[in-house]
Amino acid sequence: MKIPKRIQPLVDDGLVDEVLRRLMSGKEADIYVVRCGGKIRCAKVYKEAAQRSFKQAVLYQEGRKVRNSRRGRAMEKGSKFGRRQQEETWQHAEVNALYRLARAGVRVPQTYGCVDGVLLMELITDKQGEVAPRLVEVSMTAQQALHDHAVVMRYVVRMLCAGLVHGDLSEFNVLVDEHGPVIIDLPQAVDAAVNNNAQSMLQRDVDNMTRYYAQYAPELADRRYAQEIWALYGDGALHPETPLTGYHAEDTHAADVDAVLEEIKAAFVEEQARLERLRQAQEPG
Repeated sequence: MKIPKRIQPLVDDGLVDEVLRRLMSGKEADIYVVRCGGKIRCAKVYKEAAQRSFKQAVLYQEGRKVRNSRRGRAMEKGSKFGRRQQEETWQHAEVNALYRLARAGVRVPQTYGCVDGVLLMELITDKQGEVAPRLVEVSMTAQQALHDHAVVMRYVVRMLCAGLVHGDLSEFNVLVDEHGPVIIDLPQAVDAAVNNNAQSMLQRDVDNMTRYYAQYAPELADRRYAQEIWALYGDGALHPETPLTGYHAEDTHAADVDAVLEEIKAAFVEEQARLERLRQAQEPG
């Protein structure tokens, strides 16, 4: 196929030998299957901010540090240079998250570098060597659902122990190969220690995954994994292998009504977006 303009510099530099096909177009990037020497990999081409449909990006960027003070000031002012730096920060956040999570024992694609807004990564495949399906495209037994849900909860815990919350985890951002779930799409990953939205994002991530697996294993529906995980984290008792029960005592303190309403609104927007992605995934062709 014709080489996309954004990938051409990687071809010129010998990092990519051939673009085989476009795999998909997402809300923040286009994904291509490419050949690098004798290896088949994928190239994630990030969209510019004006083209991205990722909503409320400012919530995810809260707390992200920029070492260079000049760059930080430019980003705050919103100058052309600052917007460019903001884009680079957004893109490199995924690279950094992938490295951190791989070290933490979370299954994520191996990375091969990010050049000019193009991230080269491992192509996750099934037994036949075809591109691995997304979780939303997979059906399973109740036993498999319970097993894979436990695996994903373990990954969520390991992420949090590494200081990160995915922030957009759902059945659309998990691939399934012969070894189980693989977590993908991390440019919006947030620093749990400094982002004030981290708890609500973790709640949404966990609820998304539990709701999906509960279709096959209904006993998961009433579990409270997010509350349990966050309580352990807040108490300093969460470790990568901390056993989870899915049960958590109710907090008897008075609720912050405004905060609850905001979470309800955010959950509604997320659910509408999820349903729209599901509709698109089910469309033929």
